[in-house]
Amino acid sequence: MKRFVWVQFFLIISLVFASACASYYRINEEFNRQFESGQIESANKTLAQVKKPHKGKATVLHYLNRGVVLALMGEYEASNEQLEKAYLYIEDQRVNYFNEAVALLSNPMMAEYKPEDHELYYLHYYKALNYIKLDRRQEALVECRRLQLRVNQINEKYKGKHKLKDNAMVHTLMGIIYDANGEFNDAFIAYRNAYKVYQEDYQRLFGLEAPRQLKEDLLRTAAWVGLFDEKEAYEKEFGFAYEAPPAKSAQLVYFWNNGLGPVKEEWSINFVVSRNAGGVAFVNEDLGLNFAFAMSSEDYQKSGLASLGILRVAFPKYVERPLLYQSATVHINGKKYPLEVMEDVNAVAFQSLQQRMLKELGTSLLRLGLKKAAEYTARGENEELGAVVGIFNALTEKADTRNWQTLPHTLYYTRIMLPEGSHDLGFSPNRSGLSNVQPQTTLTVQAGNTYFYSHSSLGSSMRP
Repeated sequence: MKRFVWVQFFLIISLVFASACASYYRINEEFNRQFESGQIESANKTLAQVKKPHKGKATVLHYLNRGVVLALMGEYEASNEQLEKAYLYIEDQRVNYFNEAVALLSNPMMAEYKPEDHELYYLHYYKALNYIKLDRRQEALVECRRLQLRVNQINEKYKGKHKLKDNAMVHTLMGIIYDANGEFNDAFIAYRNAYKVYQEDYQRLFGLEAPRQLKEDLLRTAAWVGLFDEKEAYEKEFGFAYEAPPAKSAQLVYFWNNGLGPVKEEWSINFVVSRNAGGVAFVNEDLGLNFAFAMSSEDYQKSGLASLGILRVAFPKYVERPLLYQSATVHINGKKYPLEVMEDVNAVAFQSLQQRMLKELGTSLLRLGLKKAAEYTARGENEELGAVVGIFNALTEKADTRNWQTLPHTLYYTRIMLPEGSHDLGFSPNRSGLSNVQPQTTLTVQAGNTYFYSHSSLGSSMRP
């Protein structure tokens, strides 16, 4: 009777797990298919099918995806409502010990999704852009301050010299918004911080140098607040001099969200299991990985690890969705203005996952070790029960492949000085050396004001 109860328990847990995963993947797959093909309203309706998103295991992703979709539909207020829900949910997120225990005995998909570090930044990026489009500059500044707090929190996590501890896009965006609000001293500080991150981190990790536009904004704000020594030092470093903008001019800041960010897939790593002086070690010599866990000799034998020669661990990895468009230009009254890379979201995502790889592997090994020990113990009591536990372990061993898939691949921007009056605005994405100008709108600007425009290209040269 006892054996029958255990068999039932594992079967029920397996069915619950399979049902939960099937439901998540069904809606998520349909949503991503619609989003990638540009069916934005259909994608929004698919997400709306989830009546109680706060009851699921991917609540944050639901709110984030909804926020992006609504922003693309031009519903900026509704978009920020969803993004704010994501922000508050992340801030209030508490450890659910039951879910964590189930995840440890099955797989991380059973726990609440916790955003990657870089995903936290882009939440505020979208919110700030929405507020700008709603002409609510003060709220956009609030997002800048939240961004700064987020940067400080993540900086505390990483101390190694090969870690990405800061984000250039964050500081650049803060500078742009402070700049538009006439807070030029704060703008200069933000631009200076952005330049430092490009020079110290982005160039080393991603091969991405500071945009010329950032350098021009750094010189301009230094001149406007009277920091002439700094201006001259930067002019010498940049190799070009500051040029004052024309009198009675307006400014257009143009953002381009290009392509689709990476998706997570599952991959496996083999570890050799061996006994060491203090416990058990999991070693992969090819990757230079060695994880040791304290365990007595008696517990080592009882756990069944002694009978294992090799252990295969499931782990998430990012897969890039290559860009369809390699570059783009903004056209105003027949004149071209190239857009520059502000952030390689794809590269930042890969770096973010790599930085927590060792911690993720350690947790995965612990999870798999516990599952194998449970299977070994069950087989010792009853072969049939052990077989059921083994099937359960096989069905549930899976990496967490959830991520924010509606993020762009790369962020671009430029700043254009315009004389007062009306201007024809066009956009031209370049693909394999070919381009065509897409008319967008007519801008009417007044001197002294800053105007914002953004464009999203969802195309990718590959569909995963």
